[in-house]
Formats: sequence, C-alpha cells, structure tokens
Amino acid sequence: MPALVSGLPAGLVAALAGFLGLLVGSFLNVVIYRLPKIMERQWALECAEMSGTASPATEPFNLMVPRSRCSSCGHVIAWYENIPLLSYLFLKGQCSVCGTKFGLRYPLVELTTGALFFFCAWRWGLSWTALAWSGFSAALVALALIDWDTTLLPDDITLPLLWAGLIVAVLGWNPMASLNNALWGAVAGYLSLWLVYWGFKLVTGKEGMGYGDFKLFAALGAWFGWSALVPIILMASVIGALVGIAMKFSSGLREGGVVPFGPFLAGAGLTAMLFGPQAILRFIGL
Repeated sequence: MPALVSGLPAGLVAALAGFLGLLVGSFLNVVIYRLPKIMERQWALECAEMSGTASPATEPFNLMVPRSRCSSCGHVIAWYENIPLLSYLFLKGQCSVCGTKFGLRYPLVELTTGALFFFCAWRWGLSWTALAWSGFSAALVALALIDWDTTLLPDDITLPLLWAGLIVAVLGWNPMASLNNALWGAVAGYLSLWLVYWGFKLVTGKEGMGYGDFKLFAALGAWFGWSALVPIILMASVIGALVGIAMKFSSGLREGGVVPFGPFLAGAGLTAMLFGPQAILRFIGL
C-alpha cells in the first residue's frame, strides 16, 4: 500500500481525514442540489440551438456561482454560517434571517462523508489507497442522492468514477482488484445491466432502468472486480425491492411509481467497501 507520509499516529490521520470529509460533504450538498439544475439548463440551451429559437437568458449558474442563499428569503449564506455541522447546530437548522428550516439532510451528508473518510484513513492509513477510496465514497454519496431526487445519474460523476477505478488499479492503489479484474469488472458491470434493460424492454415494451445505472455498475466493477458484481447487484436488488414495496404500501411512490435503482447500487457499493463483497452474501443469507 503506497504511503503518502509515514510516522503519523493512525488516530490523528483518521481524525484529519474525517475533518476533510466534513468539508467535502458540505461541498457535496452543493453538487447534489446544483448539478441536476446545471444539466437542465444545458439541455434547454441545446434544444434552443437545435430548434433555431432564441436561447433562454440565464444568469451564471455553476457549482461556485452564485453563492449559497436561503431559498425562502434570498439571504446570502455567510462563511461563518456554512461551517460543516457547527453552523447547523448554532443556527438550530434554520435561516438566521427568516427562520426557514434548512432540513436535516445537509448535516447528515456532511456527517456521512466525514465518517466514510475517517474509515478510509483508519483502514488504509495516510496513503494513496485511502485517498482513492475517499473519492469513491464521496462520488457514491452524491450519486445516490441526486438519483433519489431526480432519477438522474450524471455522466459528470459516473464516467470519472469508472475511469478512476481503472486508473487506481493500474497504479496498484487498490487492494480489492487487479487491473485484469477491474477491466473485466467494468465490462461485465455495463453489459449485464444493458442486457437486462433490453430484455425487459423487449418483453414489456417499457424501460426498467436508465443508462446511468449501467455506467454506475460498470464503475463498481472497475473498483471491486468482476467477482464482486453478483453480491453487489443482489444486495441492491433485495433492498431496492423491499424499499419499493414499503413505499407502495405507504403511498410514498412518486408519480409513475418510479423507484430509482442508483441509490441502492451506491449503498451496496459502500457496503462492499466497508465490509467486503463476500460479507454482502452473508448479510442477505447466501
């Protein structure tokens, strides 16, 4: 396992990584909210260009501009109101001007990302391996919540995640998969869901999943190798089915009865990182 720096206490390294994870989690909240809107704006511009109509006038909007603000009163969030976890607790989860509640997701994303970064540093130390798996964790957190909110799995995250898995394998930073296993894992991950998609569509005439699911599963194959794909897809399918049934009986399904599959793939991927792919089989009783 290639080390970045040696000699630092493991607890200190993990704590620093956890703090970094809190900061990254704060940024992920921005990504989760803004990236789908950026995509929608881009689609609108492309449609306007193809139709020959005037492009809709829009103000600059990306991951950095404009600054975060309250959706109710427009109050611009000051830097001291944007400190991970602490600001939420100090402000009691509400806007300092109008009192609108911000929601519990923001600190939970920060806390979850911090905990995942802590785990990676604790398990692999201050190394390139820990850095790689921390990035993997952050990408899956963002993808899970974006897909849950919008049923979109952006190529801006899934494709870099796929390529990163292959690059990490080439560099020898991934103890879970050799380059050969990573390559065939990516191929098998994509083709397996692609075949399921077309088989389902030919039989029913409906689309059972999106192309983003193929790419995410391919990325998981690149990170864990082809042999981990069966445990991952089984766990994602079982938990997804249980959640879908629960939502149906509780009338929690969105319009069209759609339950995105990406969050369950992402959850299974994180479980495989935390406990190992074979632990998933034991978890579901196989």
